[in-house]
Amino acid sequence: MGFTVADYTVFVLLLVLSSAIGLFYALSGGRQRTVQEFLLANRSMSFLPVALSLLATFQSAVAILGVPAEIYRFGTEYWFLGCCYFLGLLIPAHVFIPVFYRLHLTSTYEYLELRFNKAVRVCGTVTFIFQMVIYMGVVLYAPALALNAVTQFDLWGAVLTMGLVCTLYTTLGGLKAVIWTDVFQTLVMFAGQLAVIVVGTVKVGGMGRVWQLAADQGKISGIDLNPDPFERHTFWTLAVGGVFMMLSLYGVNQAQVQRYLSSRTEREAVLSCYAVFPCQQVVLCLSCLTGLVMFAYYQEHPLTAAQSQASSDQVSAGIDPRALSQGWGPGPPSWGTPVRQSSGQLPSSPGDGPSALLPSGPHGLPARRESCPVPA
Repeated sequence: MGFTVADYTVFVLLLVLSSAIGLFYALSGGRQRTVQEFLLANRSMSFLPVALSLLATFQSAVAILGVPAEIYRFGTEYWFLGCCYFLGLLIPAHVFIPVFYRLHLTSTYEYLELRFNKAVRVCGTVTFIFQMVIYMGVVLYAPALALNAVTQFDLWGAVLTMGLVCTLYTTLGGLKAVIWTDVFQTLVMFAGQLAVIVVGTVKVGGMGRVWQLAADQGKISGIDLNPDPFERHTFWTLAVGGVFMMLSLYGVNQAQVQRYLSSRTEREAVLSCYAVFPCQQVVLCLSCLTGLVMFAYYQEHPLTAAQSQASSDQVSAGIDPRALSQGWGPGPPSWGTPVRQSSGQLPSSPGDGPSALLPSGPHGLPARRESCPVPA
C-alpha cells in the first residue's frame, strides 16, 4: 500500500510547519546570535511548553511502537511502570534542578568539573556524545520502519527527509524552536494514538469487548511481587528500577537539563518537572490501551501467516490502515486496503517521534562541546 494524496499532504504539512517554527525564531527576537539564546532560549520559557518538551524528548517512535508491542505480546504488567513516575520526578525537582539552576550552568558536565576535575568532565561528555549519537540513529530508524511497513514509503528516503528537517529547524531556531516544535508534535502524537484507540475500539465492538478478549488470552496482569530479578517484568523491576531510569532521563540527561535551564525562574523549572507527571501517565495509558486494542483487533481479524512473520513493531504500525481502511463500521478490512479516514494523521504519529527527540541530540551536543573546550 502506498501513500494517498491525504497521506502526503498531512505528512509534508507536518514537516513544513516544523521547519516554519525554526524559521520564525531565526528571524525574530535576538535571531539566535548569542550562546544563551541558541542553547538556553535566553532563559525565558514558561513551565508548560518546557513540560511538554520534556515529555516529547524521550517519547519517541521507539516508545510509540514499542510499548503497544510489549502489551500486545506480554500483557499489561508493563503498565506498572507508572508507579515509578512520581518519585522519579520528585527527586529531580528538588535535588537536581536547584543545583543546576543556581550554578547557571549550560551543560550538566560542567558540574562534574566543579565537583571533581576536568578529566571526569571530558570522560562524561565523550561517553554521552557516543550514547546520544547511537540513540539518535535508533530513534530515526524506528519511524522510518513504521512508515515503510504501513505505506511502503522508501525506508532511507524517510530517514533522510526527517533527519534533514530536524537538522534544519534546530539549526535555524535554536532551543526555542526545538521546544515549540516539541509542543506541536506532542499534540500530533497524542491525536494519532487516540485515533487508533477510538476507531480500533469501535471496530472491535467497544472497550468491554477489548478487555474481555485480552483477559481471555491472559493479557491482563495483576501486581507481580515476585522478587526474582530474572523475571521479564515485576513490580520491583518496574517501580523500583524505573525510578533509577527516570533519574537518568529527567535528573541528569543533558537534553532535559537544558530545558530546565531555559525556564524563566527556578520555580518554573520545578513546575515543569511536576507537570511531566500527569502527562507521562496519560502517555503510558494511551500506549498500553493501544496495545490492548491492537491485540483485540487481531484476535477478531487474525493475521495471515506471512503477516505474522513481521516484527511486533511492524504489526504495531500495521493496525492503522487495517483499523481505518473501511471506516467506522464493523467487519475485517484487508491488509492493503487504502486508508480513507484520517489516514495521513496516523503514519505521521510515529513519524513525529524523531522530530521530537532527534533535535535534542544535535542541539544538546553543541552545549556539551561549548562548555567543554578541548585545549589546542
